[in-house]
Amino acid sequence: MTRGGSHREEAGIDSGHMRLDKWLWAARFFKTRALATEAINGGKVHVNGQRAKPGKEIAVGVRLEISKDQYLWDITVTALNAQRRPAKEAVALYRETLESLARRQEEIERRREERELQIEPESRPTKQGRRAIYRFKRALTE
Repeated sequence: MTRGGSHREEAGIDSGHMRLDKWLWAARFFKTRALATEAINGGKVHVNGQRAKPGKEIAVGVRLEISKDQYLWDITVTALNAQRRPAKEAVALYRETLESLARRQEEIERRREERELQIEPESRPTKQGRRAIYRFKRALTE
């Protein structure tokens, strides 16, 4: 422990309040604070069911609803950390509801199945293939 501060302060963990945009960045929901601010201003983040501003002070126990890339997280803040830490440590900053986790897993699985069903062409048509396509299209219009 250093002079004038506790071990928790050295680790960047705060027991008081923290800006919403900074917490979202530290919890690794967004890559930058600017992206977190943009999401908050766009109505993608709700604090206790209400829209919020980026400077909104949050504390432990606050419920957040975060919508990002067609995924929805319903979480409760369990800790505050002023520093951006590795992902394994960032997961400890919140607790996700079981319904939210199940809903996201279903969405991930659905997207995976859609991606597998998509048929992508192996390559562009050759000159001979393009001419066949043009002949076919011309025959349809005549």
